[in-house]
Order: sequence, then C-alpha cells, then structure tokens
Amino acid sequence: MSIHKHDYRAYTGRVTPVWTRIFVLGRYSLAEAWSSKFTTVLFVVCLIPPIGALFTIYLANNPAARLLMGNVGPRVLAIDGAFFLNVLTIQSWLAMALASWIAPRLITLDLVDNALPILLSHPISRFGYVLGKCVALFATLSIVTWVPCLLLFAYQGYASPVPWAAANLRIAVGMFAGSLVWIGLISLLGLALSSWVKWRVVATGIIFAAILVPAGVGAIVSEVLRTKWGLLLNLPLVAFSLWQRLLGLHDHVDELKKLPVGAILAVLALACCLFVVMLNKRIRAREVVRG
Repeated sequence: MSIHKHDYRAYTGRVTPVWTRIFVLGRYSLAEAWSSKFTTVLFVVCLIPPIGALFTIYLANNPAARLLMGNVGPRVLAIDGAFFLNVLTIQSWLAMALASWIAPRLITLDLVDNALPILLSHPISRFGYVLGKCVALFATLSIVTWVPCLLLFAYQGYASPVPWAAANLRIAVGMFAGSLVWIGLISLLGLALSSWVKWRVVATGIIFAAILVPAGVGAIVSEVLRTKWGLLLNLPLVAFSLWQRLLGLHDHVDELKKLPVGAILAVLALACCLFVVMLNKRIRAREVVRG
C-alpha cells in the first residue's frame, strides 16, 4: 500500500504518568552502571568493612568468643557512636570511589554521542533526566552506605545483652541523615564534572581531584594563617564534622577544628548549588555544528 494511502492517527492509549518516567531512565542507568565487571569488583570491596564490623560486634557481645580471641576486654571492642562513625566514614569514602567510577558511565556517553537531544525530545524534562541519573546513583550508593550501617545497628541492638537500640536511636538517625547528605553531594559532584569531560577515565580522576585538591589548599591556608576557616574547603572534613554532630559526638571534636553548624550547612548548600549550575549549563537539548 502506498504511503499516501495510510491514515496516521495520534496515539490515544494509556500514557505513562510523568512521575514514573524518571524511573525508566533510572532503570537503564542502573543497567549501564552495572554492565562493567569493575563495578562489581568495587561493590565487593565496599562490603568488606561492614563484614569486619559485623565480626567486631559479634565479639563485643559474646564473652566466649572474646575468650577464644585472648580475652579481649569490652572497652577495646566498645560499640558506641564512635564505632559507627568510623564505619560511616569508611563506607562514605568507598561510596566516593564507587560514584567516581559510575557517574561518568551514566552521562558521558549521552553527551559525547549527541544522544542528549534525542533523549530530551521524549516527554521528559532536563530536571527529570538528571533526577533519573541521580536515582541510579542513589540506589547504588545506598547499598554501601546507610543500608549496611543500619543493618549493623540492628544487629548490635539484637546481640546486646542490655536494651541498647532504643537508648542509641540517635546513632541510627544520624547515620541515615548523614549518608543522605553525602550521597546527594557526591552524586551531584560526579554528574556535574562528568558532564564537562568527554573521557570517562579522565572524569573519574577529575572527580577525585575536585575533592582532594581543595582539601589540600584548605589545609595550607589553615596552617599558614592559623585559622580553622580554611578547613571549609575540605568537603570530606566538613561532612565528617556534620556526622559528628548528627551522632552526638561533637563534644569530642578538637576546638581548633570545630566548625560552626551554620558554616557547615552553608558550604554544603553552596557546593550543591554550584554543581546544579554546572549541570544546568551543560544538560541542554542542542547540538553544536562547526562548519
């Protein structure tokens, strides 16, 4: 049949709700992130510290096991806020390594292959596109941050011979809130820097440099000027200071490195706004043709 004899009608079937479209991008982004064997290797490495922490909790609550290990005192294996802060810190750094590898895989190919205009021609906005990528990162990074931390908290509450969980509920809430802040920060950082770099391997290195270089500069400024305000350039230290307060450990902070809560929140908000501006400048449905 000739083309001109066909009747074309608009689609009248069921339309996918707007709020669910981002999960389509999230599903494909997850598939892309986990298509690499190196992602699986990194994920396995991220699970090693929680397994060690689980064994430590078991020893701390089992006198017979401590006796077999040389009668280690309970003070050496104290399971408290400091213990969970160390677990959260280790997992956050591992999540940073995982995000620096995954984030470039999620966004670089769309920009290099000029696929972004095609994606945005579908009924999805730029905000929905970025949110879909963030959903994939959030799902992956959650498995190595707050999920194992809360599982360890639950096991400690179960294994402790005294009512422990209810008395230390602030630790669980603090780990969950601190993990969400860190995941949001490194997700925006990874996507923002990856959107400006064409090569994935280079993007991974730049993400690490964006964390480590300002931290080094801030340490130099603080040492030369004998002030603590240079530490605000150190995003991991800023996040660590926030975690200490969330877990109720701010009394153990060195006064020379104690940052005000307002300054911590302002730096984190400013960093996130900067990353959003970078994404807004780059994520656009346009194609540059040089003649």
